Order: sequence, then C-alpha cells, then structure tokens
Amino acid sequence: MGPVTSEQTSAAPDQPQVPALTAASTVREAPDDPPAGHVVIVGGGPGGYEAALVARRLGARVTVVERAGLGGAAVLTDVVPSKTLIATAEWMTIADRAPELGIRLDALAAVGAGASGAGAGTALRHSIDLQAVNARVKQLATAQSDDIRARLAREGVDVVTGTGRLLDPARVAVTGADGREHELAADVVLLATGATPRVLPDARPDGERILTWTQMYDLDELPERLVVVGSGVTGAEFAGAYTSLGADVVLVSSRDRVLPGEDADAAELIGRIFTQRGMTVMSRSRASAARRTADGVVVTLEDGRTVEGSHVLLAVGSVPTTRGLGLEEAGVRLTPSGHVEVDKVSRTNVRGVYAAGDCTGVLPLASVAATQGRIAMSHALGDAVRPLSLRGISANIFTAPEIATVGLSEARLRETGTHYRTSTLPLSRNPRAKMLGVRDGFVKIFAHAGTGTILGAVVVGPRASESIFPLTLAVTHRLTADQVAEASTVYPSMSGTIGEVARMLHQRAID
Repeated sequence: MGPVTSEQTSAAPDQPQVPALTAASTVREAPDDPPAGHVVIVGGGPGGYEAALVARRLGARVTVVERAGLGGAAVLTDVVPSKTLIATAEWMTIADRAPELGIRLDALAAVGAGASGAGAGTALRHSIDLQAVNARVKQLATAQSDDIRARLAREGVDVVTGTGRLLDPARVAVTGADGREHELAADVVLLATGATPRVLPDARPDGERILTWTQMYDLDELPERLVVVGSGVTGAEFAGAYTSLGADVVLVSSRDRVLPGEDADAAELIGRIFTQRGMTVMSRSRASAARRTADGVVVTLEDGRTVEGSHVLLAVGSVPTTRGLGLEEAGVRLTPSGHVEVDKVSRTNVRGVYAAGDCTGVLPLASVAATQGRIAMSHALGDAVRPLSLRGISANIFTAPEIATVGLSEARLRETGTHYRTSTLPLSRNPRAKMLGVRDGFVKIFAHAGTGTILGAVVVGPRASESIFPLTLAVTHRLTADQVAEASTVYPSMSGTIGEVARMLHQRAID
C-alpha cells in the first residue's frame, strides 16, 4: 500500500470528505440526478460491483463500465473457474482414500435399470473428461456473472459495456466494441480494473501450448506432461489439481520450496505431498524462456537446463491493469510497480478518485477488493466508515490439503520481535479426521506471550477455508486463547482440534 500523503491525512477517516457537485457536472447530468450525485465505476469485478451496491443504497446514481463481463477476472477467469476445477480434482483425491475406507472402486454395484438388468451402468472409472470439466467450469462462471448482472439491474445500477478511461477527475471516456467513444460525467470515480497475468519476454502465451491460467479452461484433453512455471499460490494450486486429475506435472520453482511466502510448516507439508503424489518439483530453478516444438514445448532455465512437456503454464504473478487508463494525465499517483496508490479508505491523491482491488496492490484477494470498494463508497458519499484493516483478513490456498491463514504469520512475529507462544496439533490425532481417512494437516495458533491474545493462525487440512472462520473471529475481535478454549465444539469434529490447541496455549502460559 502506498504512503498516505499529508493532504490525505488532513481529513480524518471518521470525517469523510464528500466530493462537491460542481456546477459543470450538474449541467452535464440529467435533471433528475439523485442528491448524492453520479458515481462511475471502471471495472465490474468484486471491488466494482460491491461498491456499486453500496453507492446505490446511499442514494447515488451509479454506472459500472466493464469490458469483459460482470464479476471481472475473479468470476470469469480466475477465482471461480480455478476453484471449480480444483473441486473436481478434489474428488479424485478423495477416491484415492477409498480403499482404506473399505471401498473397492473395481467392484461397485451396477446402477441404472437395476442391479443386473439391461441398461445398468458400468463400474466407476478413475478417469477425467477434461472437455466436460472445463465446459462446466465456464458454465458456472457465466452463471455467476449473470447473477451479478441481474442483482445490479434490480438495484438500479447502469451497466455500460466498454473500456473506461479517465479524462479528468470528473469525466470518464468509454470506448465500446465498435470503437465509438462517449463521455460520462462523474462526481465520484472508482477504479477497479484488476490485474492481468504476467508473462516472460521469451515465453509468450499462444493459448494452445504456452498458457496463462486464464487460458487453461480451453483445453479439451488432459496435458500429457504439464510444466508449471512458478510455485506461488496460483502455480501450486494448478500443479496440485492437475496432478490429482492424472497429468504428469513438473513444477519449476525459483525458490528453495513450494509456496515460499507461506507458513514454513505448511509449505513443507504441501511440498512433501506433491512429491508423494508423483509430481516433479524443481527447486531453485528459474525459467527464462519457453518455445513450442512440433508436438509440445521446451522450457529453458537460466542455468541452461531444459524441461520438455506437452504444455506449459506460466504462473509468475500478475501486473496491475493501469496502463492506458489516463491515470498519469489525470494526476493519479502510481507506485513503482504500476499500482494505484491509495490510503486506507481507498482514496487516491486526486480528490474524488478512488481505487479498489488488485490494481492497488494492497492484497490480491477478492474479499479485500470488495471491502475496499465498499469502504470507498461509504467514504465518498458521507456514510460512517472504518478504514481498511488487514488484521482479520483470512486467506486460503486451495491445494489438497488446503492452507488457510489469518492474522500475523510466524515469520512476521519473529521479524517484529513480538513475544508470542505457539501450539500445534496434527489432524491425524483428530477422531473425525481418522473416520474420514485424513492423515495430513495441522492446526497452529500464535498467541501473545503476555496477554494470551490470538495474533494469528494456520489451518492445513480438508476444507481449511471453512475451519479458519472461528480463528478469524478470534483475531478480529482480539479474543484470547482461553476465550476460544472455553467455547464448545462438536464431538467428533475437525474444529475440535482448534479448541484443543487453544487449551494447550493456556497450559503453557501457566507453566
């Protein structure tokens, strides 16, 4: 997040500034404009459409400018599609545990017309129809986008298809698919343009063999050998999913381990599971180029080694979608990385212009984008507002098992010299986990050494994204380990381990 300027600091967060309705903008707008003015939102992703709903509730006329489809990349090419694909892969992982639960996949009872009658189905086959999987992925993404459009329409939000560009703080130019341009007068502008996949200069995606994650859903057949370049969240998720789906996967990591920015214990566990499932993990190997061959690809590493495959996925981060938007001309300050610089109420340095989501570089999560958008509209339109706090933001990596985190990481606690206590329990000791055949995963909680306040937590296991919620509440509301330990949990349940780890922290505190 960029620094807050002295001009921005002069207005306290609890005393929002409402952009004045200038005489010029009043003339340009229709006479029946609501008193809150006209809000123009460039980008229809989570930051944009959530902001639109808040602005309408606060009495503004709202226009959303979106070129690809409502929901943005989060719905159409990123979060919803990838997690749908991963959910399919998860069933394959569950099937792998079937034998130890007493289920024989090669001897399932016939289904259909009867146990043995004509028309009965065949036994379940352990295989994937990737074309059908990806068709379902696209269908669900489109359905979610349509739901968002319908919701905005019900709330009276105008949606304009086209590319938005800032002419000045009070005008947005919209270019349609036909190349025609028209202007929208605005009293408040919110930029929510997101980000796009970063590519390597010598590895240009072609949509067939050299791919970004947005192009993976056009594949009709499972890659024979998929080379994944990048071991961050996106790379690890796709590498894990395609391994579960049955592809031969090579993960090229420039760092010492998979998921280098995550909890060390969690990352080590995932790396070990990847290897056990047959994935090839190449650590300390940085890719420099990728080129097509007659029937596949060759990835060249910086040290001269090469890796052959049928396809390559580039998962080397993203870049903010801020070029060509007229930001520099309008005086909107950008960071050296090209992100829009904002403060904790989503203001840019230009009065009346706000920004939310991945284009700001604050934290690349759909939930954070949505929160930024809501805060921006509350601040701009004079409602009560609480500045953005990342303290209670939970995040999840959809590998198998999942990795969910909230609050301060152990690395951050050490870096800041915070006195803390930590307790960890493996899920393999949990009775519910034993029933489900779950062996991998753990719960780890960090608490302040003096007060016992929970500072952060890590949950690794099936549905960790669901299990992290009570710990998110604890971090958000500054609960102590004792308070969490006193809450009842169902027996048997996976969440029972959370309570047990909290009780362990109390025992250590009184040693």
